[in-house]
Amino acid sequence: MPSRFASPIFRAVALFLAIGFAAGFGGRSASAEALLLVEADTGKVLHAENATYPWHPASISKLMTLYVTLHAVKEGRIGLDTLVSVSENAIAQAPSKMGFPVGTQMTVDNAIKMMMVKSANDIAVVLAEGVGGSIEKFSDEMNKASARLGMTQSSWVNPNGLPADQQITSARDMAILARALIREFPEYDLYWHIPAIKFGRHIFRNYNKLIGHYPGADGMKTGFICASGYNLVSTATRNGKRLIAIVLGAPSGRARTETAAQMLENGFDSGATGALSWLMPSLGTVDALTPIAAAPPDLRDQICGKGRRHRGEDDDEPASAGNGESTSAAYASLIPNFRSKDKGTLLQDLPPSMPPIAVSVIPVKGIKTEPDGSPVVVEKKKKGRKTVIVRTHKQKTEKPETTATIKESTPPAAAKKPAKHKANAKAAAPPAEKPKSPAAHKKKPAAADASPAKPRT
Repeated sequence: MPSRFASPIFRAVALFLAIGFAAGFGGRSASAEALLLVEADTGKVLHAENATYPWHPASISKLMTLYVTLHAVKEGRIGLDTLVSVSENAIAQAPSKMGFPVGTQMTVDNAIKMMMVKSANDIAVVLAEGVGGSIEKFSDEMNKASARLGMTQSSWVNPNGLPADQQITSARDMAILARALIREFPEYDLYWHIPAIKFGRHIFRNYNKLIGHYPGADGMKTGFICASGYNLVSTATRNGKRLIAIVLGAPSGRARTETAAQMLENGFDSGATGALSWLMPSLGTVDALTPIAAAPPDLRDQICGKGRRHRGEDDDEPASAGNGESTSAAYASLIPNFRSKDKGTLLQDLPPSMPPIAVSVIPVKGIKTEPDGSPVVVEKKKKGRKTVIVRTHKQKTEKPETTATIKESTPPAAAKKPAKHKANAKAAAPPAEKPKSPAAHKKKPAAADASPAKPRT
């Protein structure tokens, strides 16, 4: 055999062809994830798995809500200091949410920060109604923006990503959207990489765990519903190079973070490809990826089925073992460490890039707050039924419980009835004297936690 057949390059090519043949006919281990890594500046695809399969976006839908809102600001239709109000429709949304009562007002700027960091579904509706007038009209704007950007696989019916069969996107489309946000709104870059916000005494950390744990991480948004699994659109910058990594359908919050970190690390590691980069076929640009006509996968059984444990967006459990290798992993034989990096070495506790950013609201008139801006919340039992109310000087207005349901306010006048006590029965009161308030004889309840509910989905 000629000596050239024994050369390292020939062996590499032969191995590459053998692996490709095996992948084509032997198939790949089943993977429930869609992965995509692209260069933010050029749109060049560095890695792709299931990137053009339709997928339920969950809360990464809020990136499109952000895009439409910032576009309205750019057009002068609204301003960042424009006041928007909490409606009945907003408080009806399932967690994750801030839980403000109907009539609460806030600026568009504060609403965006709450939506992006706390992933507040109620605040996404507040923005949608403030910009578009209604969820339906705002969804139309989202769909028009998708068409304009070339997001051909996306359709939107709500601004927050709560479960809906027609709420669909793909890793390809989300990469296009991420690039559009970076290109068109560089002055608002802060919105998608705020580490934490502070409302009154409460601090809410960003669900994107790459921020503050992966060097160079600077965006964007997480998402979770049972049907989609754990989703993440992330960006990171090193030495002037910015990459976008997208993970859809991860089995846990921790898994999506680690997978994105591995993809980003590989993209930044120019030595990972080195002299053998010419062996890898060009994947072109993200816009040129061919969409696949299929129904979005439904991961309910895998993610939330019987015996499965999840904590919604707050899930940060270790990654599950046994995720099958994909055809892209065939390159791992030629390019060492593509997927073999120690997961524990990429994430670390980094010094905070900034302190928590304070947000505020204009409460409903008559509701008293603490000096730090947070409402005073007390607990009261009435007729065996537990309610949570806000204590004020003038009136008592119910505050949403830390669940998805919200009860209507009880007029204070309806609760005032003459109290009957033995002591009062012995001494006759003057006919014109009004009965004392029942509150004067009841034991003062202890203060309850005013923090919003943890997300369920």
